[in-house]
Amino acid sequence: MIQKILLAVSGLGHAEEMLKAFADLPSVQKSKVTVLHVVPSQTSAEAMTAKWEEGGRILANAIQYLNLDPSLVSSILRQGEPKDVVCQVADEIDADLIIMGSRGLKRLQSILSNSVSQYVFQLSSRPMLLVKDDIYVKKIKRIMVAMDGSDAAKHCLKLALFLLKDLKGAELLLANINTDWQGKSGKAELTPEQSPILAGAIAEAKKYGVSTRCIVSGGSSGQDGTIAISGRAGQEICRLANDSNVDLLLIGSPDRRPSIAKSFVDLDRLLGSSLSDYVRVNATCPVLLARTDAA
Repeated sequence: MIQKILLAVSGLGHAEEMLKAFADLPSVQKSKVTVLHVVPSQTSAEAMTAKWEEGGRILANAIQYLNLDPSLVSSILRQGEPKDVVCQVADEIDADLIIMGSRGLKRLQSILSNSVSQYVFQLSSRPMLLVKDDIYVKKIKRIMVAMDGSDAAKHCLKLALFLLKDLKGAELLLANINTDWQGKSGKAELTPEQSPILAGAIAEAKKYGVSTRCIVSGGSSGQDGTIAISGRAGQEICRLANDSNVDLLLIGSPDRRPSIAKSFVDLDRLLGSSLSDYVRVNATCPVLLARTDAA
């Protein structure tokens, strides 16, 4: 399911650490990895030469740090606009997953600062694993999937089970934010019979022999007992992930644009009003965003 990984490196952040943690998973140990560094255009030939040399060092250091089977690793050094080049190379190699660092910028900040990760998240339809600069990357043992019955969430479940299969001591947490459920403590662990959305996911996990735990939460309610569509639900997903000490959080990011407009900006996501964007910015663990095409 994940046979080709594109790792975009900048010489900063934790993207390389994330790939190393990923490489420990039995399911991806034979995956091919392409390490990409993009050199932005410069105003002079001297500056361009210096940037090319720096880029070569960044690639060499990343490959040395990863210490993977040489037959499974290749590198690309390319000039251009980083956000465009990452998308282009992902298409060229038909990547099953993009891994890159993120500064965790909010809403308009990401636009004004020309955030590469935010634009790739917007423009690419491929699963994307983002690692913020201020988080600690751990070995992957416990994965949480935000379940809501959507096709994107079901796709995330398949990815999580693929990653956890054959991994000793692995645990899958299935989280459902349910505005109709109210518990004294704000959350509860359920049996499959108590949640139709989670029952099917548990059945799938059993096929892989993955230990599973389900959590349903009413979220941080206001006086009317409701949760705002994006903010409150996003807060609760991030809180559950933090409280459960998960190593990786998977959340679906459905593309609501018609096929004719795939190359245009999805303003909800770009401005940060979507649930997946809130989680991308605020989660305290790495976040894997997976998208399925809208029907």
